[in-house]
Amino acid sequence: MAQKFWLMKSEPDTYSIDHLKKDQTTWWEGVRNYQARNYMVKDMQVGDGVLFYHSNAQPPGVAGLAFVSHLAVADNSQFDKKSSVYDPKATKEKPNWFCTQVQFKAKFKNLISLNQIKVDERLKEMIVIKKGSRLSIQPVQKSDFDLICGLDETEKKKKG
Repeated sequence: MAQKFWLMKSEPDTYSIDHLKKDQTTWWEGVRNYQARNYMVKDMQVGDGVLFYHSNAQPPGVAGLAFVSHLAVADNSQFDKKSSVYDPKATKEKPNWFCTQVQFKAKFKNLISLNQIKVDERLKEMIVIKKGSRLSIQPVQKSDFDLICGLDETEKKKKG
């Protein structure tokens, strides 16, 4: 199966690229959107590339890279009554929510801001720049993934 690419959003105050760098891996828990859940369960494969995106930040943007390191499993936070994402309808026998594990790959030298992405004509089809796009996990075309990785390289060359 061909490698796929994803943009996964996290608020940096909650879990940032620096947290992932320190932890090396994390379970992408707490997703409570059916479409995002279905991407994890049905479409994500080990080795898929991830653009790690800081949302609800100033400025928002791609902070680094990760990859899917484990297929989806039941998200344990749905069973935790103390969790803000507890789901009383979920059972261990029939979970409603799942999560994949992601592994750190690289932190970008400079955040690739949402504004940079918006003004780059080559990235005009990315879901993240579409009006009303709030999905925390989004598919990304390989060409867009590569271009964003190249923007980080461009920033390195400019300053280096």
